Amino acid sequence: MARSPRQTTGFEHQWEARLTAAPMRVHHDDMVTLTVTLSHPRFGDLSPQEYGLFHDRGLRFIYSSDDPRLSRYLETHTGTQRNPAVIPRMPSLPEGEYTVRVVVVPVENIQMLRDEFEASLNAEDWPQLPDALTASTIVTMVAQQVEANVTLQRSASLATDDQALWAAIRNRTAAINFVRYQKFIDQVLGDKGDVLIGVPGQRNALSHSGFIDQSNIFGPYTYSLLKLATQAFLTLEAGVIIRDHELFDLEKEGVRFGDSGLTMETLQDRLVHYLVHPDSQTAVLPYLNRIVSAFISLEKDNDGRRQEGVPYFERMLKHRLTAPSMIELIWSYWQEQGMLMQTINAIAWRFQNRRGSENDPLRELEFDTLRPLNGVIWSFIQDEPNRLSVARRAYEYHHHYGLSLEGKAVQGIYPADSRSNFIEAFHNLLYRTELFYREDRDTTMIADAFPLLNALKEVHLLLADGMHNQYGDLTWTTRCEMLITQWMLARPEMREFLRGRYAVPYQEPWMGAVDAMKRLQGWGDTSVSHFHELAVTGERILLSIRFGDWIDIHNIEEQAKNWARNSKPEVQRYLHAYRTVTGVDLTSDTVDSRDAATRFVQPSILLQRRLSSQRVTALPRSSEAGLRPLRSPAPTATADMPSRPMARLPQRGARGE
Repeated sequence: MARSPRQTTGFEHQWEARLTAAPMRVHHDDMVTLTVTLSHPRFGDLSPQEYGLFHDRGLRFIYSSDDPRLSRYLETHTGTQRNPAVIPRMPSLPEGEYTVRVVVVPVENIQMLRDEFEASLNAEDWPQLPDALTASTIVTMVAQQVEANVTLQRSASLATDDQALWAAIRNRTAAINFVRYQKFIDQVLGDKGDVLIGVPGQRNALSHSGFIDQSNIFGPYTYSLLKLATQAFLTLEAGVIIRDHELFDLEKEGVRFGDSGLTMETLQDRLVHYLVHPDSQTAVLPYLNRIVSAFISLEKDNDGRRQEGVPYFERMLKHRLTAPSMIELIWSYWQEQGMLMQTINAIAWRFQNRRGSENDPLRELEFDTLRPLNGVIWSFIQDEPNRLSVARRAYEYHHHYGLSLEGKAVQGIYPADSRSNFIEAFHNLLYRTELFYREDRDTTMIADAFPLLNALKEVHLLLADGMHNQYGDLTWTTRCEMLITQWMLARPEMREFLRGRYAVPYQEPWMGAVDAMKRLQGWGDTSVSHFHELAVTGERILLSIRFGDWIDIHNIEEQAKNWARNSKPEVQRYLHAYRTVTGVDLTSDTVDSRDAATRFVQPSILLQRRLSSQRVTALPRSSEAGLRPLRSPAPTATADMPSRPMARLPQRGARGE
């Protein structure tokens, strides 16, 4: 059918166009559909199927916007003959409202309808479109809604060189723990230790021939051999070094350092970088180098280096500078308070058939199970004049830390030099550290570490002030004697003799014997495990303070932050063990002077108070039981062990308590 020329009928002015956007509120990268709807009063809105024939007949849809960025995007992605038009991804635009317009332009007059319309409408009755129809709509650009969990993190701190020193301290203190020591001694005294006789295999040959008793092969020299082997063990493990991968859990060390990829090589490199090389000599700790530089009387070699060697020729004692032993006397102090030495002394008294008190509980125990250890116990007793007495150790505890022991064997001790301020300074440091942890856990604030830095400096100076007289020698000797004691108590014969509780999960095998003896003697019900925890963690804390260069005026806050975070396991465990042992919580805030004074009371006095309260609670009331209360036996003249249940208690009545 031929098309008629376009005629103006007036109906073209009644056409309207509407533009809609779906959705109207959009985000970046959202897909948007623009739809144009044509309408006329005669038949209303045209459905998409109906205005589709206009599309086919040559309608043009020109989309634009007031915003030039959106207008260019529409021109590129919508084309000119699409209805509806799809914008696949909205461009990145600022938040706000954007106007989108469309102009509908007929290419030619529409006179012919599709078949479905021809039946109901005549072509001449179809209203003609105007030259152009316009419509607009608003598209609102909104911010992207992202569901996310927001977590605040604590303030970061810069890495400092002295962090490697703390790793070395943990490495060396772990190297001399009892488990490694026990393996070393068992190899020396076991069947594979034939080098001690001189001819390989001679021990087994002699024992099998019946000439000697293998259990007593070293006779009265067994304890001397143990001392020599223990000295060798400590010497091999001394120094400021990091070695032995089995001593380190690198995953946990990585948590301390905040480095998940930490390796042994990285730690060793950091330690080398921290150590100084004065006068091109062997690397030493900065703190020790500061001290040695002040010794003007020390002899120097041709290169101007301070020499180590025989001290009688104005030289430093060999290896005291370049390989200091990472041993702290506080380890021995807490082991002594845990009744380690008192336990072995009570066994030695029973071995000599001596009664420790009128009602000695060991009197009923037979020594048949200890027969394989006869040679060890015999030589231990014979070597008593060569061992340190409890009074000798008590004087050194006073000298280093101002810590005292209580009991008959240490009455009348008058030390010439005591660190009377150490307890206050050390406990103040622990309290300051706990305050730092509280602030550091609060991610809305930045923890202040300068008070902690000053507290570290104060404790460092006190430790340095007591670092003379018997420092090093007595600490070393005490560690040797206590390691040997632990080895003796860890023997299966001791467990069979004392018959302790096998189900208790002790960290080290000697602890069960000490707890069993404490129950027998009435020395308190606090497990030696807590005293051991104080010994190990206290040693690491004080070593990091003693050998750190905290007096340096150039120290910054980051060093105190790193120390607190790196030492957090030791500090927290020490605080918990101290509260368990003494009943004093060093982390609580003080509200009056009495609370503050309790922090600085001697631990030995706190232990006595707790022991007294435990005994009062354990004894039945005489009125209820119908019995007279038991009277403690009179003290005996023992030098190194509590020979009666109340031997370590002070004469409280003399002080009016």
